[in-house]
Amino acid sequence: MVSNPERRAALVDAGVEVLAREGARGLTFRAVDTEAGVPVGTASNYFTGRDDLLRQIDTRLHVRLAPDPEVVADLMTRPKDRSLVTAFMHDLMARATRDRTGYLALLELRLEATRRPELRASYTKSVRGDLEEGIEFHRAAGLPGGDETVTVLYLAVLGLLLEHLTLPDVLDGVLPGVSVPEGLVERIVATVVPEAP
Repeated sequence: MVSNPERRAALVDAGVEVLAREGARGLTFRAVDTEAGVPVGTASNYFTGRDDLLRQIDTRLHVRLAPDPEVVADLMTRPKDRSLVTAFMHDLMARATRDRTGYLALLELRLEATRRPELRASYTKSVRGDLEEGIEFHRAAGLPGGDETVTVLYLAVLGLLLEHLTLPDVLDGVLPGVSVPEGLVERIVATVVPEAP
């Protein structure tokens, strides 16, 4: 395998674009080469196969969609209450909206994992790791609510992201006077997260 980190990163990002636009069936090395604007056959020099490419896309997306440490540090200067949880959820929604392609590629990975046991195992570990990291962050930060709160919040926001990024018109006007997604983020947090004692 070739070890040019910049070229590998460009190929993985091209894979993200292809996966989001065409789904897993359209994710071929030729399509990645075309998207990256490199000679045909380049991707096959960097990845051992599609599973390797899919795993590297998963890893790359976790970097692309991760919170900005400076934003987290700034938010952590606020009181540890429900409004801080709301701010974190707004940040999550903004990151997913800004990198819609990346988030859609994550959704495609979920679908592909239902068909490929080997991918399911690694992707389940990756997503479970994210959830556990969120639970631990919530605990360490002293935010209101416990593990159950974080888990339900995770499920609710995941559903909101799914609708907002795939079929946004589903939610428009469903709750009169509540904006999508901002107002719905606030409603979710208010419903799920207890007031600080």
